[in-house]
Amino acid sequence: MSLMLPDTIKFVITDFDGIITDNCVYIDGKGDMSRKLNFKDIMAFSILKKNGYKIGIISGESNSAIELLNKKFSLDEIHQGIRVKIDVLKNIIEKYSLSQEEFLYIGDDINDVQALEYSKYAITVPEAVSKVKNIKGIQMTSASGGAGAFREVVDSLVK
Repeated sequence: MSLMLPDTIKFVITDFDGIITDNCVYIDGKGDMSRKLNFKDIMAFSILKKNGYKIGIISGESNSAIELLNKKFSLDEIHQGIRVKIDVLKNIIEKYSLSQEEFLYIGDDINDVQALEYSKYAITVPEAVSKVKNIKGIQMTSASGGAGAFREVVDSLVK
C-alpha cells in the first residue's frame, strides 16, 4: 500500500526515534549511547533537499545522530528534548506560513499524538503505539521505523 500525499507538500516534519531509528538505543561499556541509522533513510534527507523540500525534526530526546544529519544536510528546523511537540509544530507552521496542505508530520508514540492529530497529513510506522495507529486518517508506511520508513515517505513525495 502506498502513501497518499499531495504535490502541495513543502515541509516534512518528523519525530526521530522510532522513525529515523529503529527505536533502540545501544549502550556501550562506558555507558555511552548510540543509535543505528539506515542509509535508505539518510539518502531520503538528501533527496528532499535536492528537490527543494524543507525538513524539520522534533525529537523528545537529544542525540548526536540528529546533529550529524543537520551538519550534513543543513536541516531547516531542529528541536531536541521536546516534550510538548504540538507547540513546536505550530511555531514552525506559523514561521513558514504553511497551510495544512503544505506540511506532513511523521510520529510513532504518545508524545506525537497531538501533532499527528493536528496535521492533515499524518504518517506513522507499523511499530507505533496503538494510540497513534488509531488516529483518524493516519497513514502507515509498510517499512519499519529505522528500516526505510522515512525513505518510503520521501519516495511517495518525490516522484
